[in-house]
Amino acid sequence: MPKVKTNSGAKKRFKLTGTGKIKRKHAFKSHILTKKTKKQKRNLTYFGVVSKADEGNIKALLNI
Repeated sequence: MPKVKTNSGAKKRFKLTGTGKIKRKHAFKSHILTKKTKKQKRNLTYFGVVSKADEGNIKALLNI
């Protein structure tokens, strides 16, 4: 039986917290930043937590 591979894109984008939640980065922070306010850009800097609805799919990609 072959080993089950972790999805390469998912392992670069998500990290597990100590309590088992999944951390993610915010979108819309890479380019076209001139029209966004300082407050928008600042709030996009911090990590978010993946919603409960998506958690199962992401854990399947990460083989957790």
